[in-house]
Amino acid sequence: MNRPAATPVAPLSGRMPVLTIILVSYLMIVLDISIVITGLPKIQEGLQFSHVGLSWVQNAYTLAFGGLLLLGARAGDILGRRRMFTAGLALFTVASLAVGVAQSAAWLIAARALQGIGAAILAPSTLALLTTHFREGPERMRALAYYAAIAGAGASLGLVLGGVVADWLSWRVGFFINLPIGIALMLGARRYIAETQRRSGEFDAAGALSSTLGMSALVYGIVRSATSGWTDPFTVASLATGIALLAFLVFNEWRADQPIMPLRLFASRERAGAYSARVLYLGAMMGFWFFTTQFLQGVLGFGPFAAGAAFLPTTLPNFAAAMMVPRLTRWLGNARLLAAGLVSTLIGMAWLSQVSADSTYLAGVVLPMILIGIGQGAVLAPLTAAGVAGVASEDAGAASGVVNVAHQLGGSLGLGILVVIFDAAAAGSLGARELLAHRIATALLAGSAMLALALVMVVVLIVRPAWRGAARTCDAL
Repeated sequence: MNRPAATPVAPLSGRMPVLTIILVSYLMIVLDISIVITGLPKIQEGLQFSHVGLSWVQNAYTLAFGGLLLLGARAGDILGRRRMFTAGLALFTVASLAVGVAQSAAWLIAARALQGIGAAILAPSTLALLTTHFREGPERMRALAYYAAIAGAGASLGLVLGGVVADWLSWRVGFFINLPIGIALMLGARRYIAETQRRSGEFDAAGALSSTLGMSALVYGIVRSATSGWTDPFTVASLATGIALLAFLVFNEWRADQPIMPLRLFASRERAGAYSARVLYLGAMMGFWFFTTQFLQGVLGFGPFAAGAAFLPTTLPNFAAAMMVPRLTRWLGNARLLAAGLVSTLIGMAWLSQVSADSTYLAGVVLPMILIGIGQGAVLAPLTAAGVAGVASEDAGAASGVVNVAHQLGGSLGLGILVVIFDAAAAGSLGARELLAHRIATALLAGSAMLALALVMVVVLIVRPAWRGAARTCDAL
């Protein structure tokens, strides 16, 4: 049996270019999740999407992204992480061009799915390369803090940038920007990132297909129920197929010689708690971005640019909190910082869920946005660190893949559920504007419930074991 050699940690002088390439490439992925959000009304108008169908502009991307992440992670382990990093960048860049020139709803959704495939190849390599280039401890935590800052602040930046281009130019311009950036990153990767050692192994195609098709069928069934009902034969068949395929995925990973999602990753309570909490957290956060931009534009009457700029009360605290994570971790510890960030996000989301047609931007939106921004900045780095804690070097790619799967599929699944709740929320004979505000508030309240459940999981699976471990250490001393 060939044992993979650990990738040597890059010398200090070579780390900044590597870190920059990793962070910019991840920023490009995150931007494309959020850059369409402030442009959704323009996309809906130009390509004739329905309100429910509009969610597939996001879900086509995140489902392909999340469903194929595990295969992308395995491909990086077997074929080399720099090689797959470059291949993912190339496909993502070409797909961005296809999105930018889309002439119909079907074309746009197909191109977004292709983008998701490129992101699925690219994203696991970004986190795996970061893990192998920075030693576990304060050094890696600082790099993960930058990574998490990109995840949080990048989403908000995408909203602002999407608003600017949709209002002043065209929503299509946001995707054309990826072309020069993608080409520059491919050239930089070739120069600065060393190739990892290739490993012999299998791709576990059964696991990859069952995860992708299973999640796609499950989310499709949930979203379809909003228009066709839960008893619709296609809805029932889609949900049953999704559940069956995901059950097969677990069985396949249990018996496969080289699984793309080794079940041993879930043996750690800390990692299992981090993965489950991430699914719930990202489901709530995707609902926050998706529905808040509709509230700003559809209820408060903001244009795309103003709506994008209106997210700055989330963006700036998010970035500031993320930059404070290394210092706060030394003071509070990873587990308590994670719990505190979740509490801040939960309070902000519950507050925001009280909006109505009579709410003002300052009192109804800005103040809860600040709490959500602080919470998100404090949560994502500790959640990522918990998801890769104690992972052996040979499992680094798989662990990073599972973290990203939880991130993307949590967003898709959560948004699918919240869209159904949004569509089902009716309240008498309200006017169009009042009804929209009521439905958005109901969806955000359901997002608050997701955050509350995530907090419970973090306390039970991460915080309490950490406290017990600290207590045992004190007793031993």
